[in-house]
Amino acid sequence: MPSRVPDTAPHAEAAAPGGRRRPVTAGDLWAWTIALLLMLLAWRLSSVLLLVFAGVLLAIGLRRLTQPLEQRLRLPPQGALAVAVIGLAALLAASVWLMGAGVVEQLQSLRDTLPLAWRALQKWLTGYGWGRWVIETLSAAEIKPDDWQQMAGVFTGTLNATVGGAGALVLVVVLAIYLAADAQTYRRGLLRLTPHARRPAVARALDAATHDLSRWLLGQAVSMLAVGALTAIGLMLIGMPLVVSLSLIAALLEFVPYFGPVVTGVLVVAVALTRGEDLALWAAVVCLAVQQIEGHVVQPLAQRWAVRLPPVLGIVSVLVFGLLFGLPGVLLALPLMVLCVALVGELYLNEPAEAAPFRPRPRGGGAGRPPRS
Repeated sequence: MPSRVPDTAPHAEAAAPGGRRRPVTAGDLWAWTIALLLMLLAWRLSSVLLLVFAGVLLAIGLRRLTQPLEQRLRLPPQGALAVAVIGLAALLAASVWLMGAGVVEQLQSLRDTLPLAWRALQKWLTGYGWGRWVIETLSAAEIKPDDWQQMAGVFTGTLNATVGGAGALVLVVVLAIYLAADAQTYRRGLLRLTPHARRPAVARALDAATHDLSRWLLGQAVSMLAVGALTAIGLMLIGMPLVVSLSLIAALLEFVPYFGPVVTGVLVVAVALTRGEDLALWAAVVCLAVQQIEGHVVQPLAQRWAVRLPPVLGIVSVLVFGLLFGLPGVLLALPLMVLCVALVGELYLNEPAEAAPFRPRPRGGGAGRPPRS
C-alpha cells in the first residue's frame, strides 16, 4: 500500500520562490491578532508614547552635548551629563534673571494687544473683496474676537493653558535625563524584545534613527536661534513694539515647519496694524526677509550637518500627525517623520540583514554614525 504524501509537502512547495501563495496558518492569524492588539494599545496610549518620544528626542540632544565633554575633558558619561545639565540650568536661570521680568511683562501686554490686533486686522480686511471673504469664512467657523484672548494663552503662559504643559515638560526632562544617563541599558532592553535573527537589523535601524534625529536637532536649533535673532533685529529697526515677546514666539514657532512661519507673520502684522498700516507693511517686509534669509542662507549652512526632509514629506507629516494626535503631533511631526524615514530606510529599503554585516554600535550614544551614501 503506497505511503501517503505528508500534508506539509504542498505547503513547502508553495513557500518556495516562484510557487503559489502559502496558505494562512493559525500562527499567522495569531501574529496578525497580536499586531492589531498592539496597534490598538499604542493608539490608546498615544499621548503617553508621544511624551516618551519627546523624552527620547531630548535625551538624544543631551547626548549630543555630552560627547564633546567626554572627548575633550575625558569625563565619564554620567559626569559629562551632569556638567551639561548643570550648565543648561545655569544658562536658563541667568536668562530668566536678566530679562525674565521684561519678557513676562511683554507677554502680558501681547495678550492684551491681541484682541485689538484682531479688530485692526478685521477692519483692514473689510477694505478688500478677498478680505471680506476671509472674514465671512472665519465667521462661519465661529471664531470670535474674544477667542483670540483665550488663544493667546498658548503664547503668554496663562495659568489654565500652561499648567498641564508645564507638568508634561517636567516629565519629559526627567525622562530625558534618565535615558541619557544610561542609554545602553534601554537600548539592550529594546533589542531583547525583537527576534534574535532581526536584532542586527534593528540595531542598525536604531543607530540610524539616533544619528538622523541628532542631526535634525542640530539644524533645528540653528534655525530657531537665527530666526529669533533676525526677527528681533528687524523689528527693532522698524520701531515695532513687543520685540522680545514677538521674536521669542517666532523662534518657538520655527519648530513647526511651514505653518509656524505663517502664524508668526500673521501675528506680527496684526500687532503692527494697531500702530498703523505703514508699520504693518514694514512688519510684513521684515517677516518675509527673515524667511528668505533663513531659507537661502541659514539652511544651506546648516545643511552640512542637519537632516532636511523633502518639503512634501514635511507638509504631509504635519497634516497627518496633527490629525492623529492634535497639537503634540504637530509639534513632533518632523522628528516623527525623520524617525519613520530612518527606520524604513534601514529595515525595508536596505539589503537583508543576512547580507549586511553587523557592525558594533560606536561608543558615545550612536550619534557619530557616518552618513549614508
